[in-house]
Amino acid sequence: MNAAPAGPDLRDIHLPPAPSWWPPAPGWWIVAIVLLVAIGFGVAVLVRETRARRWRKRVVAELDRIAAAHASQPDNVRLAADVSQLLRRASRLIEPGAAALEGEAWLDFLDRQFDAASTRARVEERFRSATGRALIDAPYRRAEDADVDAAQLLTLARDWLRRALPRGRDRV
Repeated sequence: MNAAPAGPDLRDIHLPPAPSWWPPAPGWWIVAIVLLVAIGFGVAVLVRETRARRWRKRVVAELDRIAAAHASQPDNVRLAADVSQLLRRASRLIEPGAAALEGEAWLDFLDRQFDAASTRARVEERFRSATGRALIDAPYRRAEDADVDAAQLLTLARDWLRRALPRGRDRV
């Protein structure tokens, strides 16, 4: 028997190497960039909301401190002055020039912000009423002549702070 002539020495089929995980395909780069932008935006919104929530808590705590000071030492003149000062500081967030308003213009500003955030009900509890008018009258009266309904004034201020102050992009 004749031996079969030996053919060329062939190697077996070689598979290509497995694809590397780096660098990723362009689609994955786009997904990563979009994901990073979304995370950055979410963190920025979370930080802004946390700061605003913390600020609102401090404002309410300041109003509570004013109420506690009035409860321990009733002084209607000081109460009206402190509440007016707090509302002026808070109103600068809505309109920077609001703190400089005086008299009826100040009360009109407060009512305008209150009306913009509510259903225009309970008109008798607004700042143009006798309760709210104490903000412009009482600080200039003697302590015995200042007729201020402290509970109503504090409730009115608390409602104004809750409704008129901005909360993120919308109103409370």
